[in-house]
Amino acid sequence: MPLPRIAIGPRAASFARSAVDEGGGEVVGLDEEPDALVWLDAGDVDGLRVALEAAPRVRWVQLPFAGVERVVEAGILDDRRQWSCAKGAYADPVAEHALALALAGLRLLRLRVTAQSWGDPAGTSLFDQRVVVLGGGGIATSLLDLLRPFRVEATVVRRSSDPLPGAARTVAPEALRDVLPGALVVFVALALSPATTGIIGADELGRMDRGSWLVNVARGRHVDTDALVAALVAGTIGGAALDVTDPEPLPDGHPLWELPNCIITPHTADTIDMIRPLLAERIRDNVSRFAREAPLVGAVDPEAGY
Repeated sequence: MPLPRIAIGPRAASFARSAVDEGGGEVVGLDEEPDALVWLDAGDVDGLRVALEAAPRVRWVQLPFAGVERVVEAGILDDRRQWSCAKGAYADPVAEHALALALAGLRLLRLRVTAQSWGDPAGTSLFDQRVVVLGGGGIATSLLDLLRPFRVEATVVRRSSDPLPGAARTVAPEALRDVLPGALVVFVALALSPATTGIIGADELGRMDRGSWLVNVARGRHVDTDALVAALVAGTIGGAALDVTDPEPLPDGHPLWELPNCIITPHTADTIDMIRPLLAERIRDNVSRFAREAPLVGAVDPEAGY
């Protein structure tokens, strides 16, 4: 059986070349009629479009990111070929960051690390508390594993009713507002789609407890930024810890920067150094699967958009 011919774009990084070779593929140029395309630049959607136009025989595209909304919004995602992304591949470092943000918020580290005087004792423990996790994919699964030592009572909000290990219950998105009261932390860790854009708005924030924290490691557009600012200023929730924002990057001078109950990290839950070996493993695995005509890991559903 001939080796699958894999093009890499927009530039053939050495780690990707090695992953293709180890997966049993042959690296070729776009002008050499590749069977598949491994795309490495999450921001270059126009370049991806041009590459696919130059290689019409491509039957599979591997994307480098977990969220594929840019490809969907550009109208590139189609059912003429197989698509796979990195969903689940970066779950561990992103879940680790989500937990770090939650603990930093509950322990008031935003205030403590800049304090110039002793201050008043304050902070909240995560142990034996209720939490809500929006999302049922790899990040949610990894996060539930990390939360297990804290003995939390976790409610997962996801489209599927299938239970997740570590979750006390799983509910549909329609029940989100019902499960927010009483949750100390609300974690946002789901894919962005038209159905999940703005899933946390003024109403949802209004149903959270005064001391609860919102942690977002998914996409900024899941949250209504104006409504979040209003809730933080009014003190109707305890705070927000955000690795993603809307807009992104968050402009200098934006109100979120100044709020003492808001922690912001610049979309660094998974850095390049963290994800490179994880992406290489996903490429290696999927090249092998493509060669064997086996189901791809991280397959994207063009109809669902993720």
